[in-house]
Amino acid sequence: MKAIGYTQTGPVDGSGALQMIDLDRPQVGPRDLLVAVKGISVNPVDVKLRANRAPEGGPGILGFDAAGVVVETGAEVTGYTVGDAVFYAGDVTRAGTNAEFHAVDERIAGRKPASLDFTEAAGMPLTTITAWEMLFDSFRLTEGGGAGQSLLVIGGAGGVGSILIQLAKRLTKLTVIATASRPETQDWVRKMGADHVVDHRGDLVAQVRDLGLAPTYVAALTATDQHWAAIVDLIAPRGHVALIDDPDNLNIGPAKFKALSISWEFMFTRSMFGTADIAVQRDLLNRVADMLDDGTLASTVTERADVLTVDTLTAAHKRQETGRVIGKQVLPGLSNKA
Repeated sequence: MKAIGYTQTGPVDGSGALQMIDLDRPQVGPRDLLVAVKGISVNPVDVKLRANRAPEGGPGILGFDAAGVVVETGAEVTGYTVGDAVFYAGDVTRAGTNAEFHAVDERIAGRKPASLDFTEAAGMPLTTITAWEMLFDSFRLTEGGGAGQSLLVIGGAGGVGSILIQLAKRLTKLTVIATASRPETQDWVRKMGADHVVDHRGDLVAQVRDLGLAPTYVAALTATDQHWAAIVDLIAPRGHVALIDDPDNLNIGPAKFKALSISWEFMFTRSMFGTADIAVQRDLLNRVADMLDDGTLASTVTERADVLTVDTLTAAHKRQETGRVIGKQVLPGLSNKA
């Protein structure tokens, strides 16, 4: 099969960066689906791994979102059959989806939304799982909960923020404050459903206080270290901060006096460690597919390529590195014409 991989860490246009290669099809494990990949997306994790994680035992294949068609099933698969259309976010410990065929555990794959084509569907899984787990695992909210409380989303126009705002507004009673610094990103987070928009490049503390709100929950999606002092100042006592980025230094000492809870959200944890509840990711993706199909949720895709090549994937990585992508970037899969 064809795949796009990298052989050395470093810049995306370096000599060991993205290149078309030939590989054997993946071996299918007992709980695996072999999927003909017809849509992918690019996420910050792709860029981080390409730049910093050296491939082992051959070229590294990135890509952790996919939509496609099942072409083979493992001996113990019960939920899917050949011909089923699925979407999923994959497993960071396995080869990725920038390939014609990809093996994935059936317990982390959901039914592809019928209302989205394969390319657009591929833009939803990773960010949706991240946002869902942040709300209901990290913050321990219940559906319909959060009345009288507020959520501050720092970096609301990115992929995770775009779907987090929607899920919070559709499934909880939280008041959502989103940060965005450009007119186009401010318009986008309002479109996603944010009740209030503030500029994280300005005085965040003053802007939120002017709203008369002290957030119980803070989703720190980007530049957590830069905003940490403001977060601790703004958040309500006994509040909860969940983050997804990797700050080099984060002095959590000041959080003691407000008895804050601090946690990381990492959507690959369940697949990495084979947790007992791994199948909740399949269940939530099926739920989200229903919500996309009935119009409760809207696609967060804003950038779409017509074909997947080394050049188009390289361009997508470069865009991701700017930190200015609104919503999600998607490309057709290498099996799109199969």
